[in-house]
Amino acid sequence: MENVNQFIDDYVLVWSINIVGALLIYVIGKIISKLIVKGLQRVMEKGGVDTILKNFLSSVAYAALLVTVVIMALGQLGVNTTSALAIFGAAGLAIGLSLQSTLSNFAAGVMLIFFKPFKIGDFIHVGGSSGVVDAITVFNTKMHTPDNQEITIPNAQIYGGTIVNVSALPTRRIDLIIGIGYDDDIRKAKEILEGIIRTEDRILKDPPAIVAVGELGDSSINLVVRPWVNTANYWPTRFDLLEKIKVVFDANGISIPYPQRDVHLFESGKKAA
Repeated sequence: MENVNQFIDDYVLVWSINIVGALLIYVIGKIISKLIVKGLQRVMEKGGVDTILKNFLSSVAYAALLVTVVIMALGQLGVNTTSALAIFGAAGLAIGLSLQSTLSNFAAGVMLIFFKPFKIGDFIHVGGSSGVVDAITVFNTKMHTPDNQEITIPNAQIYGGTIVNVSALPTRRIDLIIGIGYDDDIRKAKEILEGIIRTEDRILKDPPAIVAVGELGDSSINLVVRPWVNTANYWPTRFDLLEKIKVVFDANGISIPYPQRDVHLFESGKKAA
């Protein structure tokens, strides 16, 4: 009987105390972890951190705190925490090596969200594709093309290459090259083009449009036409300008030549007998 009581005192009671202590450490630690994460979220909200990045960093911070709490609870139970840390470290290294490409996409996603080279709704050229940005996550970016195809691009491919944001600036220049024939009147053609630009309300007055001779080509005199418009009006204005230029040139006898090649045939003389 004395041995049984001694066993209860030495083992059962001690283990009961350790288990209760471990549970208290876990429960209290979990509550404190949530409070810390909430405080971190408030700080990030005041700092204007993107919602996606804020949620992800909060999840990472909570997971790290929870792992710390679990290790403390295991220590209360008498588990060798040094060995546990070594196991966690080895597992983390193995996972990191196996998910190397995923982690690179994650790192690129964090950089994209933090530095914001583009935002949702922007039209961009990235990774050999073009489209309107629909979503930016920590692993990939989704866009749709003008003909409504969905594209998903890994963030590492975007951040490691050139990013062209067509929508970033409020104004954009339309660059047209209009060819006229060598027999046409250059000054008349320029006056017509300048008149078309003046009557187009979507073209901005400042900076002023440019109409000039750009090149004396093989088959045409090429005039450069460079008006400025608001970015949202770029394509509608470009389409309408091309149509108006063709119609008005036809009405005023100004030709728009196409490449031609003159072929001269010579009959070879017969050799004398």
